[in-house]
Amino acid sequence: MDLALIPNGVQRCSLKRFVPWMVLWIALISWGLVSAFLCFFKGLNQTNMNHYFAFGLWIVFDLSIIALGAGAFFTGFLTHIIGEVFIYPFRDNLKAVVNAAVVIGFICYSSAIAMLGVDVGQPLRAWFIFWHANVHSMLTEVSFCITAYLGVLTIEYLPLVFSNRKLREIPEIDIFGNNLHHIIALFAAVGTFLSFFHQGSLGGMFGVLFGRPFAFREGFLIWPWTFFLFIHSSIAAGPSFTLLCVWIAQKVTGKELITRDVFNLLAKISGWLLATYIVLKIVDTIAWAYGVVPRAGMSFMDFYQGSYGIWLIIAEIGIFGIIPAIILITPKFRERNDLLIIGALMNVIGIVLDRFVFSIQTLSIPVMPFDKFMSYFPSWQEWGIAIGAIGYGILLFSLSYRYLPLFPQEAEMNPVQVLGRAVTDSGVIKRS
Repeated sequence: MDLALIPNGVQRCSLKRFVPWMVLWIALISWGLVSAFLCFFKGLNQTNMNHYFAFGLWIVFDLSIIALGAGAFFTGFLTHIIGEVFIYPFRDNLKAVVNAAVVIGFICYSSAIAMLGVDVGQPLRAWFIFWHANVHSMLTEVSFCITAYLGVLTIEYLPLVFSNRKLREIPEIDIFGNNLHHIIALFAAVGTFLSFFHQGSLGGMFGVLFGRPFAFREGFLIWPWTFFLFIHSSIAAGPSFTLLCVWIAQKVTGKELITRDVFNLLAKISGWLLATYIVLKIVDTIAWAYGVVPRAGMSFMDFYQGSYGIWLIIAEIGIFGIIPAIILITPKFRERNDLLIIGALMNVIGIVLDRFVFSIQTLSIPVMPFDKFMSYFPSWQEWGIAIGAIGYGILLFSLSYRYLPLFPQEAEMNPVQVLGRAVTDSGVIKRS
Protein backbone atom coordinates (compact mmCIF):
# COMPACT_ATOMS: atom_id res chain seq x y z
CA MET A 1 0.00 0.00 0.00
CA ASP A 2 2.90 2.35 0.81
CA LEU A 3 4.37 1.98 -2.69
CA ALA A 4 1.01 2.86 -4.22
CA LEU A 5 1.22 6.29 -2.60
CA ILE A 6 4.64 7.14 -4.04
CA PRO A 7 4.61 9.49 -7.07
CA ASN A 8 4.98 7.96 -10.52
CA GLY A 9 8.37 7.83 -12.15
CA VAL A 10 10.47 8.05 -8.98
CA GLN A 11 12.06 5.58 -6.59
CA ARG A 12 11.88 5.62 -2.81
CA CYS A 13 13.51 3.48 -0.13
CA SER A 14 11.59 0.57 1.35
CA LEU A 15 9.24 1.12 4.27
CA LYS A 16 11.59 -0.95 6.45
CA ARG A 17 14.31 1.64 5.94
CA PHE A 18 11.97 4.62 6.16
CA VAL A 19 10.36 3.68 9.50
CA PRO A 20 13.63 3.79 11.52
CA TRP A 21 14.35 7.18 9.95
CA MET A 22 10.95 8.42 11.16
CA VAL A 23 11.44 6.95 14.65
CA LEU A 24 14.49 9.14 15.20
CA TRP A 25 12.55 12.35 14.56
CA ILE A 26 9.46 11.13 16.41
CA ALA A 27 11.72 10.70 19.45
CA LEU A 28 12.72 14.37 19.24
CA ILE A 29 9.07 15.38 18.84
CA SER A 30 8.24 13.33 21.94
CA TRP A 31 10.89 15.22 23.92
CA GLY A 32 9.27 18.44 22.77
CA LEU A 33 5.79 17.25 23.73
CA VAL A 34 6.94 16.24 27.21
CA SER A 35 8.58 19.63 27.66
CA ALA A 36 5.45 21.43 26.46
CA PHE A 37 3.28 19.39 28.84
CA LEU A 38 5.49 20.37 31.79
CA CYS A 39 5.26 24.04 30.80
CA PHE A 40 1.47 23.85 30.55
CA PHE A 41 0.99 21.75 33.70
CA LYS A 42 3.53 23.42 36.02
CA GLY A 43 3.92 26.81 34.34
CA LEU A 44 6.76 28.77 32.79
CA ASN A 45 8.85 28.28 35.93
CA GLN A 46 10.09 25.22 34.03
CA THR A 47 12.16 27.65 31.96
CA ASN A 48 15.14 29.83 32.89
CA MET A 49 13.38 32.97 31.68
CA ASN A 50 12.75 35.72 34.22
CA HIS A 51 11.93 39.44 34.47
CA TYR A 52 15.17 40.27 32.67
CA PHE A 53 14.86 37.62 29.98
CA ALA A 54 11.21 37.59 28.97
CA PHE A 55 12.54 36.66 25.51
CA GLY A 56 14.48 33.42 25.63
CA LEU A 57 15.47 30.56 23.36
CA TRP A 58 11.97 30.20 21.93
CA ILE A 59 11.84 33.78 20.69
CA VAL A 60 15.34 33.51 19.20
CA PHE A 61 14.23 30.29 17.51
CA ASP A 62 10.94 31.85 16.39
CA LEU A 63 12.57 34.93 14.89
CA SER A 64 15.19 32.76 13.17
CA ILE A 65 12.88 30.21 11.57
CA ILE A 66 10.41 32.91 10.54
CA ALA A 67 13.30 34.68 8.78
CA LEU A 68 14.51 31.43 7.19
CA GLY A 69 10.95 30.60 6.18
CA ALA A 70 11.00 33.78 4.10
CA GLY A 71 12.33 31.60 1.28
CA ALA A 72 8.72 30.47 0.78
CA PHE A 73 7.10 33.85 0.21
CA PHE A 74 10.09 35.31 -1.65
CA THR A 75 10.46 32.31 -3.97
CA GLY A 76 6.71 32.34 -4.58
CA PHE A 77 6.83 36.09 -5.23
CA LEU A 78 9.67 35.71 -7.77
CA THR A 79 8.05 32.69 -9.46
CA HIS A 80 4.36 33.57 -9.62
CA ILE A 81 4.45 37.38 -9.62
CA ILE A 82 7.73 38.67 -11.06
CA GLY A 83 8.41 35.63 -13.26
CA GLU A 84 4.92 35.33 -14.71
CA VAL A 85 4.06 39.01 -15.06
CA PHE A 86 7.37 40.17 -16.47
CA ILE A 87 8.27 36.81 -18.12
CA TYR A 88 11.72 36.60 -16.58
CA PRO A 89 13.76 33.55 -17.67
CA PHE A 90 14.51 32.49 -14.09
CA ARG A 91 10.88 31.46 -13.48
CA ASP A 92 11.43 27.96 -14.94
CA ASN A 93 14.39 27.37 -12.64
CA LEU A 94 12.48 28.58 -9.61
CA LYS A 95 9.50 26.39 -10.45
CA ALA A 96 11.80 23.42 -9.83
CA VAL A 97 12.20 24.44 -6.19
CA VAL A 98 9.04 26.41 -5.34
CA ASN A 99 7.21 23.30 -4.02
CA ALA A 100 10.05 22.57 -1.61
CA ALA A 101 10.10 26.24 -0.56
CA VAL A 102 6.38 26.10 0.27
CA VAL A 103 6.85 22.98 2.41
CA ILE A 104 9.80 24.57 4.21
CA GLY A 105 7.80 27.74 4.79
CA PHE A 106 4.83 25.77 6.13
CA ILE A 107 7.13 23.89 8.51
CA CYS A 108 8.79 27.08 9.74
CA TYR A 109 5.59 29.00 10.39
CA SER A 110 3.62 26.14 11.92
CA SER A 111 6.47 25.28 14.31
CA ALA A 112 6.88 28.97 15.18
CA ILE A 113 3.21 29.28 16.10
CA ALA A 114 3.39 26.04 18.11
CA MET A 115 6.32 27.38 20.16
CA LEU A 116 4.57 30.71 20.65
CA GLY A 117 1.59 28.79 22.01
CA VAL A 118 3.85 27.36 24.73
CA ASP A 119 5.62 30.69 25.27
CA VAL A 120 2.36 32.56 25.83
CA GLY A 121 1.47 30.07 28.54
CA GLN A 122 -2.29 30.10 27.91
CA PRO A 123 -2.84 29.03 24.29
CA LEU A 124 -6.57 28.57 24.91
CA ARG A 125 -6.78 32.36 25.09
CA ALA A 126 -4.89 32.90 21.85
CA TRP A 127 -8.11 34.15 20.26
CA PHE A 128 -7.86 37.21 22.53
CA ILE A 129 -5.24 38.53 20.09
CA PHE A 130 -7.97 38.94 17.49
CA TRP A 131 -11.01 39.69 19.62
CA HIS A 132 -9.36 42.01 22.16
CA ALA A 133 -6.61 43.33 19.94
CA ASN A 134 -4.20 45.96 21.25
CA VAL A 135 -4.14 48.14 18.17
CA HIS A 136 -1.08 50.03 19.44
CA SER A 137 1.09 46.92 19.65
CA MET A 138 3.35 45.74 16.84
CA LEU A 139 3.05 42.21 18.23
CA THR A 140 -0.69 42.28 17.53
CA GLU A 141 0.03 42.95 13.86
CA VAL A 142 2.76 40.28 13.90
CA SER A 143 0.41 37.72 15.46
CA PHE A 144 -2.31 38.48 12.93
CA CYS A 145 0.01 38.33 9.92
CA ILE A 146 1.81 35.16 11.02
CA THR A 147 -1.49 33.37 11.63
CA ALA A 148 -2.95 34.57 8.34
CA TYR A 149 0.19 33.66 6.42
CA LEU A 150 0.17 30.16 7.88
CA GLY A 151 -3.34 29.89 6.43
CA VAL A 152 -1.99 31.06 3.06
CA LEU A 153 0.84 28.50 3.24
CA THR A 154 -1.70 25.80 4.05
CA ILE A 155 -3.66 26.73 0.93
CA GLU A 156 -0.44 26.68 -1.12
CA TYR A 157 0.49 23.31 0.38
CA LEU A 158 -2.90 21.71 -0.37
CA PRO A 159 -2.48 21.44 -4.19
CA LEU A 160 0.77 19.59 -3.54
CA VAL A 161 -0.94 17.22 -1.10
CA PHE A 162 -3.81 16.66 -3.54
CA SER A 163 -1.31 15.78 -6.28
CA ASN A 164 -0.58 12.50 -4.51
CA ARG A 165 -1.42 9.85 -7.08
CA LYS A 166 -3.89 8.00 -4.83
CA LEU A 167 -5.73 11.18 -3.89
CA ARG A 168 -5.91 12.18 -7.55
CA GLU A 169 -8.01 9.10 -8.18
CA ILE A 170 -10.80 10.82 -6.25
CA PRO A 171 -12.43 13.14 -8.85
CA GLU A 172 -13.59 15.78 -6.38
CA ILE A 173 -10.14 16.15 -4.83
CA ASP A 174 -8.47 16.18 -8.25
CA ILE A 175 -10.75 18.98 -9.50
CA PHE A 176 -10.36 20.98 -6.28
CA GLY A 177 -6.58 20.64 -6.38
CA ASN A 178 -6.41 21.77 -10.01
CA ASN A 179 -8.59 24.80 -9.31
CA LEU A 180 -6.37 25.77 -6.38
CA HIS A 181 -3.29 25.37 -8.54
CA HIS A 182 -4.65 27.81 -11.12
CA ILE A 183 -5.14 30.60 -8.56
CA ILE A 184 -1.97 29.97 -6.55
CA ALA A 185 -0.44 33.24 -7.83
CA LEU A 186 -3.16 35.13 -5.95
CA PHE A 187 -2.19 33.48 -2.67
CA ALA A 188 1.49 34.06 -3.43
CA ALA A 189 0.73 37.79 -3.69
CA VAL A 190 -1.28 37.79 -0.44
CA GLY A 191 1.50 35.86 1.29
CA THR A 192 4.08 38.38 0.11
CA PHE A 193 2.03 41.26 1.51
CA LEU A 194 1.54 39.55 4.90
CA SER A 195 5.17 38.43 5.16
CA PHE A 196 6.67 41.81 4.36
CA PHE A 197 4.70 43.42 7.16
CA HIS A 198 5.26 40.89 9.91
CA GLN A 199 8.97 40.46 9.07
CA GLY A 200 9.32 44.22 9.36
CA SER A 201 7.25 44.56 12.50
CA LEU A 202 9.35 41.96 14.29
CA GLY A 203 12.33 44.24 13.75
CA GLY A 204 10.34 47.40 14.34
CA MET A 205 9.30 46.10 17.76
CA PHE A 206 12.94 46.27 18.91
CA GLY A 207 13.61 49.57 17.13
CA VAL A 208 11.02 51.48 19.16
CA LEU A 209 12.41 50.40 22.54
CA PHE A 210 13.69 53.85 23.51
CA GLY A 211 14.52 52.50 26.99
CA ARG A 212 16.92 50.03 25.38
CA PRO A 213 19.49 52.16 23.50
CA PHE A 214 21.19 49.05 22.12
CA ALA A 215 18.14 48.24 19.99
CA PHE A 216 16.56 51.69 19.58
CA ARG A 217 16.86 53.28 16.12
CA GLU A 218 15.77 56.37 14.28
CA GLY A 219 13.71 55.74 11.20
CA PHE A 220 11.42 56.79 8.40
CA LEU A 221 8.05 58.20 9.54
CA ILE A 222 6.75 55.68 12.10
CA TRP A 223 9.10 52.87 11.10
CA PRO A 224 12.55 52.49 12.69
CA TRP A 225 15.38 51.30 10.46
CA THR A 226 15.20 47.85 12.04
CA PHE A 227 11.82 47.41 10.36
CA PHE A 228 13.45 47.52 6.93
CA LEU A 229 16.61 45.67 7.96
CA PHE A 230 14.61 42.69 9.22
CA ILE A 231 12.76 42.43 5.89
CA HIS A 232 15.99 42.70 3.91
CA SER A 233 17.87 40.16 6.00
CA SER A 234 14.98 37.68 5.79
CA ILE A 235 14.76 37.67 2.01
CA ALA A 236 18.57 37.43 1.87
CA ALA A 237 18.71 34.34 4.10
CA GLY A 238 15.53 32.56 2.94
CA PRO A 239 16.83 31.35 -0.47
CA SER A 240 20.08 30.16 1.17
CA PHE A 241 18.10 28.08 3.68
CA THR A 242 16.01 26.57 0.88
CA LEU A 243 19.23 25.78 -1.00
CA LEU A 244 20.70 24.08 2.08
CA CYS A 245 17.57 22.00 2.73
CA VAL A 246 17.50 20.73 -0.85
CA TRP A 247 21.24 19.98 -0.77
CA ILE A 248 20.84 17.99 2.45
CA ALA A 249 17.91 16.11 0.91
CA GLN A 250 20.12 15.21 -2.06
CA LYS A 251 22.85 13.91 0.23
CA VAL A 252 20.43 11.86 2.33
CA THR A 253 18.61 10.36 -0.67
CA GLY A 254 21.66 10.03 -2.94
CA LYS A 255 19.72 11.61 -5.82
CA GLU A 256 19.88 14.75 -7.91
CA LEU A 257 16.70 16.66 -7.15
CA ILE A 258 17.31 19.98 -8.95
CA THR A 259 19.80 21.06 -11.59
CA ARG A 260 22.99 22.96 -10.85
CA ASP A 261 21.47 26.05 -12.51
CA VAL A 262 18.81 26.21 -9.80
CA PHE A 263 21.44 26.07 -7.05
CA ASN A 264 23.39 28.83 -8.76
CA LEU A 265 20.30 31.01 -9.13
CA LEU A 266 19.30 30.66 -5.47
CA ALA A 267 22.86 31.43 -4.39
CA LYS A 268 23.11 34.45 -6.68
CA ILE A 269 19.81 35.92 -5.49
CA SER A 270 20.72 35.31 -1.86
CA GLY A 271 24.24 36.67 -2.32
CA TRP A 272 23.28 40.01 -3.84
CA LEU A 273 20.54 40.54 -1.28
CA LEU A 274 22.99 39.72 1.50
CA ALA A 275 25.61 42.07 0.06
CA THR A 276 23.22 45.02 -0.03
CA TYR A 277 21.92 44.14 3.44
CA ILE A 278 25.43 44.11 4.92
CA VAL A 279 26.15 47.53 3.43
CA LEU A 280 22.96 48.91 4.99
CA LYS A 281 23.69 47.11 8.27
CA ILE A 282 27.14 48.73 8.46
CA VAL A 283 25.66 52.17 7.74
CA ASP A 284 22.98 51.58 10.39
CA THR A 285 25.58 50.49 12.97
CA ILE A 286 27.76 53.55 12.34
CA ALA A 287 24.76 55.89 12.54
CA TRP A 288 23.69 54.21 15.80
CA ALA A 289 27.19 54.44 17.30
CA TYR A 290 27.48 58.17 16.53
CA GLY A 291 23.83 59.07 17.11
CA VAL A 292 21.78 57.01 19.58
CA VAL A 293 24.70 55.90 21.78
CA PRO A 294 26.12 59.33 22.76
CA ARG A 295 22.62 60.78 23.25
CA ALA A 296 21.97 57.95 25.73
CA GLY A 297 25.07 59.04 27.67
CA MET A 298 26.93 55.81 26.90
CA SER A 299 29.90 54.67 24.87
CA PHE A 300 30.09 52.00 22.18
CA MET A 301 31.96 49.53 24.39
CA ASP A 302 29.36 49.84 27.15
CA PHE A 303 27.22 47.47 25.08
CA TYR A 304 29.90 44.83 24.53
CA GLN A 305 31.13 43.30 27.77
CA GLY A 306 31.64 39.87 29.26
CA SER A 307 30.29 37.02 27.15
CA TYR A 308 28.59 39.60 24.91
CA GLY A 309 31.89 41.03 23.68
CA ILE A 310 32.87 42.82 20.52
CA TRP A 311 33.34 39.42 18.92
CA LEU A 312 29.56 39.30 18.37
CA ILE A 313 29.45 42.25 15.99
CA ILE A 314 32.60 41.03 14.21
CA ALA A 315 31.03 37.59 13.77
CA GLU A 316 27.63 38.89 12.65
CA ILE A 317 28.79 41.48 10.11
CA GLY A 318 32.27 40.32 9.17
CA ILE A 319 32.56 36.54 9.36
CA PHE A 320 28.93 35.58 8.70
CA GLY A 321 28.03 38.60 6.61
CA ILE A 322 30.76 39.96 4.38
CA ILE A 323 32.46 36.60 3.71
CA PRO A 324 29.33 34.66 2.58
CA ALA A 325 28.22 37.68 0.51
CA ILE A 326 31.53 37.62 -1.37
CA ILE A 327 31.28 33.86 -1.90
CA LEU A 328 27.71 33.93 -3.18
CA ILE A 329 28.04 36.90 -5.55
CA THR A 330 31.31 35.70 -7.11
CA PRO A 331 30.63 33.32 -10.07
CA LYS A 332 33.89 31.34 -9.77
CA PHE A 333 33.21 30.72 -6.08
CA ARG A 334 29.60 29.68 -6.72
CA GLU A 335 30.80 27.11 -9.25
CA ARG A 336 32.56 25.21 -6.47
CA ASN A 337 30.07 23.04 -4.60
CA ASP A 338 31.94 23.24 -1.30
CA LEU A 339 32.14 27.04 -1.32
CA LEU A 340 28.52 27.35 -2.45
CA ILE A 341 27.28 25.31 0.52
CA ILE A 342 29.66 27.02 2.96
CA GLY A 343 28.48 30.44 1.77
CA ALA A 344 24.80 29.50 2.17
CA LEU A 345 25.43 27.97 5.60
CA MET A 346 27.32 31.05 6.79
CA ASN A 347 24.47 33.22 5.56
CA VAL A 348 21.99 31.18 7.62
CA ILE A 349 24.22 31.32 10.71
CA GLY A 350 24.51 35.07 10.29
CA ILE A 351 20.74 35.60 10.35
CA VAL A 352 20.39 33.39 13.46
CA LEU A 353 23.17 35.35 15.15
CA ASP A 354 21.43 38.63 14.27
CA ARG A 355 18.18 37.45 15.85
CA PHE A 356 20.08 36.23 18.92
CA VAL A 357 21.75 39.63 19.34
CA PHE A 358 18.45 41.50 19.13
CA SER A 359 16.58 39.09 21.42
CA ILE A 360 19.14 38.21 24.10
CA GLN A 361 21.92 40.79 24.06
CA THR A 362 19.37 43.61 24.10
CA LEU A 363 17.99 42.28 27.40
CA SER A 364 21.42 41.50 28.87
CA ILE A 365 22.68 45.08 28.80
CA PRO A 366 22.04 47.06 32.03
CA VAL A 367 19.81 50.11 31.71
CA MET A 368 20.10 51.33 35.32
CA PRO A 369 23.27 52.41 37.16
CA PHE A 370 22.87 49.67 39.75
CA ASP A 371 22.30 46.91 37.16
CA LYS A 372 24.96 44.64 35.70
CA PHE A 373 25.28 42.49 32.60
CA MET A 374 22.97 39.52 32.94
CA SER A 375 23.44 36.01 31.54
CA TYR A 376 20.91 33.44 30.41
CA PHE A 377 21.03 29.78 29.48
CA PRO A 378 17.92 27.79 28.46
CA SER A 379 16.56 24.93 30.55
CA TRP A 380 16.26 21.43 29.11
CA GLN A 381 12.54 22.03 28.64
CA GLU A 382 13.29 25.03 26.44
CA TRP A 383 15.80 23.01 24.43
CA GLY A 384 13.31 20.14 24.19
CA ILE A 385 10.59 22.28 22.58
CA ALA A 386 13.05 23.88 20.15
CA ILE A 387 14.62 20.55 19.15
CA GLY A 388 11.18 18.97 18.96
CA ALA A 389 10.27 21.60 16.37
CA ILE A 390 13.34 20.56 14.35
CA GLY A 391 12.27 16.92 14.54
CA TYR A 392 8.77 17.88 13.37
CA GLY A 393 10.22 19.80 10.44
CA ILE A 394 12.45 16.97 9.25
CA LEU A 395 9.64 14.44 9.66
CA LEU A 396 7.12 16.49 7.66
CA PHE A 397 9.65 17.27 4.92
CA SER A 398 10.55 13.56 4.72
CA LEU A 399 6.91 12.54 4.38
CA SER A 400 6.32 15.24 1.77
CA TYR A 401 9.31 14.07 -0.24
CA ARG A 402 8.27 10.43 -0.03
CA TYR A 403 4.63 10.77 -1.00
CA LEU A 404 4.34 14.02 -2.96
CA PRO A 405 5.89 15.21 -6.26
CA LEU A 406 8.09 17.73 -4.48
CA PHE A 407 10.75 18.12 -7.17
CA PRO A 408 9.52 18.28 -10.79
CA GLN A 409 13.02 17.61 -12.17
CA GLU A 410 13.64 14.48 -10.09
CA ALA A 411 12.06 11.94 -12.46
CA GLU A 412 14.03 13.23 -15.46
CA MET A 413 17.32 13.43 -13.57
CA ASN A 414 16.91 10.03 -11.86
CA PRO A 415 15.13 7.69 -14.30
CA VAL A 416 13.72 4.52 -12.74
CA GLN A 417 15.63 1.39 -13.68
CA VAL A 418 13.34 -1.31 -15.14
CA LEU A 419 14.92 -4.42 -16.65
CA GLY A 420 18.13 -2.57 -17.40
CA ARG A 421 16.33 0.36 -19.03
CA ALA A 422 15.66 3.80 -17.64
CA VAL A 423 12.01 4.85 -17.72
CA THR A 424 11.12 8.49 -17.10
CA ASP A 425 7.86 9.79 -15.68
CA SER A 426 6.55 10.46 -19.17
CA GLY A 427 7.13 6.83 -20.11
CA VAL A 428 10.10 7.55 -22.40
CA ILE A 429 12.64 4.74 -22.30
CA LYS A 430 16.30 5.67 -22.18
CA ARG A 431 19.38 3.51 -22.32
CA SER A 432 21.00 3.03 -18.93
